Amino acid sequence: MTPRSGTATTFETQRAALADVVAIPVTPFAEDGRVDQDAHRALLRRLLDGGIRTLTPNGNTGEFYALTPEERRLVTELTVDEAGDRDAVILVGVGHDVPTAIASARHARELGAQMVMVHQPVHPYVSQGGWVDYHRAIASAVPELGVVPYIRNAQLGGARLAELADDCPNVIGVKYAVPDAARFAAFARDAGLERFVWVAGLAEPYAPSYFSAGATGFTSGLVNVAPAVSMNMIEALRSGDYPGAMKVWEQIRRFEELRAANGSANNVTVVKEALASLGLCRRDVRPPSRHLPEDERAEVAAIAAGWSI
Repeated sequence: MTPRSGTATTFETQRAALADVVAIPVTPFAEDGRVDQDAHRALLRRLLDGGIRTLTPNGNTGEFYALTPEERRLVTELTVDEAGDRDAVILVGVGHDVPTAIASARHARELGAQMVMVHQPVHPYVSQGGWVDYHRAIASAVPELGVVPYIRNAQLGGARLAELADDCPNVIGVKYAVPDAARFAAFARDAGLERFVWVAGLAEPYAPSYFSAGATGFTSGLVNVAPAVSMNMIEALRSGDYPGAMKVWEQIRRFEELRAANGSANNVTVVKEALASLGLCRRDVRPPSRHLPEDERAEVAAIAAGWSI
């Protein structure tokens, strides 16, 4: 794993890592329900061997909210350890209440991770000023780490992100996951287009439209199944080959439609089903996710089998 080489003012290594395929690894479970550490390591090695250099343990595709605090620490430890001396950057997902998020961020720092991604606050009442306060508390606790807010709130204004970064210069990138490319374009410009690294947080389906508005990286759960497919898309987008990127988009369209159906109810389930069909891990997910019905299992397996993996 690349040591922290960004400075408090530039974070060059971290910024470069965000302008890439930002992989969100799954968390495989064993038959007894615990984290399957061997399968997890094997899946991480497969991503790294496939050219992926930015890993996000404890992301939503990793079932962050279904993991215990001890399991979240374990997943972080496994990821940092498996990355080892490879040219990889670890972006650890943190969240929940402020003390829990700070403890997770400090744990990540102790292990040698270079960045944290702050999950969207899970609270029925989120004021814009309170959003700034929440992120300021976490970012201020780990000034050595790059901090990446995960934004799903369409009501949040770009000026609030700029306010946060004025206080916390380690807020260097944004995972923007509002499904509205025009809103993203406006938000990024209100916050400062050149000030942050913009990551299309809704993965490959939104990457072409978000790149056209200023994103330079995208998150991916699909990458667990087919790293080469995600790499093909980032390479096309980097070169400005939007027709090429859309060919990849067409290739993955049905897979991502299945993940997005019914309010993304099966977002993780579809990925794990594809991995199970390839013999890479069990299909098990935790509530409130659930297994696919048989007909959709067969469709997912057929899609995965058709990719060059």
